[in-house]
Amino acid sequence: MAALAIGLALGAASLAAQGSVPEIVFDTNADLLRTPPDIYVGEIGGVGTNSKGQIFVYTRTGHPYATLGDNRTFYRGGSRLFQFDANGRFVRELGQDVYGFNAAIGLRVDPHDNVWTIDAGANQVVKFDTEGRVALVLGRKPETMPVRPAAPRQGGGGPGPGPGAGPGPGGGAGPGGPGGAAANRRPGEGIPGSSFNRPTDVAWDAAGNIYVADGIGTNNRVAKFDRDGRFIRHWGSTGVEPGQFQGVKAVAIDAQGNVYVADTGNKRIQVFDADGTFKSQFGGIGTPLAMCITRGATQYLYISHSGDPDGMEDAAIYKVRLDGTVVGRFGSAGKLPKEFGLANSIDCRNENELLIGEMTNWRVQRVALKSAVAER
Repeated sequence: MAALAIGLALGAASLAAQGSVPEIVFDTNADLLRTPPDIYVGEIGGVGTNSKGQIFVYTRTGHPYATLGDNRTFYRGGSRLFQFDANGRFVRELGQDVYGFNAAIGLRVDPHDNVWTIDAGANQVVKFDTEGRVALVLGRKPETMPVRPAAPRQGGGGPGPGPGAGPGPGGGAGPGGPGGAAANRRPGEGIPGSSFNRPTDVAWDAAGNIYVADGIGTNNRVAKFDRDGRFIRHWGSTGVEPGQFQGVKAVAIDAQGNVYVADTGNKRIQVFDADGTFKSQFGGIGTPLAMCITRGATQYLYISHSGDPDGMEDAAIYKVRLDGTVVGRFGSAGKLPKEFGLANSIDCRNENELLIGEMTNWRVQRVALKSAVAER
């Protein structure tokens, strides 16, 4: 009943808010990116800018290729990482033939101008330094065949396995033991450290700690790592209660270190402290797909909404205060300029000039917001 009450309250708030939200006036450049004749931009997984105004686009450009190994299938290709100048002219490609480029779903540029790609096919987050070199990889592809862990040695004896070293409970390698499935894990909860399940986003706090939205698979969690990629903690599981998720699509962190998580299936934004303790939640923003937070003295969230799987019937982008108050909205669903088709990525380095990456329209729009607001 508590879960039902939460869902009804959020739904009612969403309907009420959308009926009275002012429309933000804006202009757009829907033909921003210029590529050479032999390079194409497909579905936009992510778009971001660095401190120089350069634009980075992580895009799906085809299907991954599969190669069968001894005990797993290796996938490669399917997505590419491009760099453009501030005016949208092509500069170069980064990460050619990187193992983790399969199904682009996100891109972020950190405060030091490192570029991070998030891939839902490879289950990896890859950091590129300012020279375009791979600097860090989070996540790994799971083994196709299970690998039996090494048997523990007997204390005081020889190197051979003793009677308690088998795969059952005595050796600790069976179900419930350190080497097997965790019996105490809640349904849908992720595992620490190495394995993501369709991750979607990444963010950083002031200390450089890394937060990964993990994701739209079965994990439904946020995983926290230190600046060097060492696992610290995680939180979340599948559900509708506070601290649970039905698709962790985006994550953003404010100047105070609060963590905002787009809970897509539950149509809400949840707010946590840096340790994952639930603080608050709000709705009224439709079905959140992408989210970013501005960098000024007064911070705002921009949140994209899609009301249908293809984003062609209902779409908008909301400007929201950190307490959940909706300031305004702009855009609608469609393929024309000023319309959006699955706005999967938002860059808001400049509060009034955004880059919007679209999945179904295969483009990046540069949006210039006006100060005037007209009541709907």
